[in-house]
Amino acid sequence: MPGMDEEAYLVTVAKDLEDLIPVFMSNRKKEIDALRVALAAADFEQLRQLGHRMKGVGNSYGFARVSEIGKYVEDGARSGDRALLESAIAQYGDFLAKVQVIYE
Repeated sequence: MPGMDEEAYLVTVAKDLEDLIPVFMSNRKKEIDALRVALAAADFEQLRQLGHRMKGVGNSYGFARVSEIGKYVEDGARSGDRALLESAIAQYGDFLAKVQVIYE
C-alpha cells in the first residue's frame, strides 16, 4: 500500500521531551551499530541485553516501534534465531533512517 511506510515512521512525542530527543536518537544510532556488531560476533547475550533495553526505553519516549523491535531482538537472541535477528535489525535501521518526530 503506497504511503503506509512513511506514516508508520511518524512518531509523536510530548513537547516536554523535545530537548531529550536528539540524545535519544543519537543513542539509538549507536545501538544499531552495537546490534550489528553483536550479530556479526553471534553474541546472543549482548543482543538480548540490547533488545531488553530497547524495549524499556522506546515506550518511555513514545517510540513504541523501538520497544516492539527490541522485543523481537530479545526473543531472537534467546532462541538463537539469526534470521529473526537480521530481520529485526534491518527493520530498526530502516526505522531510524526514516523516522520523523512531531512534538505536541
